[in-house]
Amino acid sequence: MMAPLLAGAVAGLGLLLLVLALRPARPGLAATLHRLDAARDIADPGFALRRADGPQTGLTARLGRQLALLVSQRGWKLTSVKQDLAITDKTLESHLAGKVMLAALGLLLVPVVSLLLLLAGWELPVGFPVAGGLAIGALFFFLPDVSLRSDAAARRKDFRHAVGSFLDLVAMNLSGGRGVPEALTATAAIGSGPSIDRLRDTLAFARLQGLTPWAALGRLGHEVGLEDLVDLSSALALVADDGAKVRQSLSARAASMRRRELADSEGEAGERSQGMLVAQLLLCAAFLLFLGYPAVSRIFAV
Repeated sequence: MMAPLLAGAVAGLGLLLLVLALRPARPGLAATLHRLDAARDIADPGFALRRADGPQTGLTARLGRQLALLVSQRGWKLTSVKQDLAITDKTLESHLAGKVMLAALGLLLVPVVSLLLLLAGWELPVGFPVAGGLAIGALFFFLPDVSLRSDAAARRKDFRHAVGSFLDLVAMNLSGGRGVPEALTATAAIGSGPSIDRLRDTLAFARLQGLTPWAALGRLGHEVGLEDLVDLSSALALVADDGAKVRQSLSARAASMRRRELADSEGEAGERSQGMLVAQLLLCAAFLLFLGYPAVSRIFAV
């Protein structure tokens, strides 16, 4: 009696899933907002330049678009990941596709190696391929996040250094009698490098969009996760609204950024010195073990 009931329940569940799959789903609020944001980004003159990966075709591109759509429909913000991707000139689609493909590779790697070892005559535990595949797959899934975070930290450090030099040059232009917008544009035009190019493009897009330069810098700071640009935008907005003195403030801000960079460099140098000290101690311990092993082995042999 139980077998027919169980078979009927499974068949009914299969029919229900089939109807739900064929029925067009009603787009949720998150998906609708995602489409509006995508349309706004495409209308943005800087959208094509910010997508440094360029137009993508193929299986990886389709997989990335489907995963990005799934993330948007679920309402996942991924704010820090998007900021890291923006500072490294990568897209969310390529990042998500890389994570999933690496995870799939990790899932298949251990079973394939286990099969080869089994054909070679090695006996392995029954659950080793499954457990090992899940572990390696999870490890490979998070490897792109670790690499992205490290790359983004290095890019932010370079960006912060460029912003400090940028502020010094802006202060010099202000002392020469130029206004704030003219000083920002002139300073961005004489610099070089990826960070200065990003600032120059941001100011150019702000002029095309009818935004103030400080508002565009603040938006860039939020986009790449750089608080120094957000603070700079707030300071320049005070100049525009209240007529506050900005030249001394920019010089002090640039000096503060240089002191922080110097402190960070000294901290990194101290960490590397400690690492070298630990390596030397381990080398000394291994050498002492090498010297004392014959005598200890003879004592225990007796």
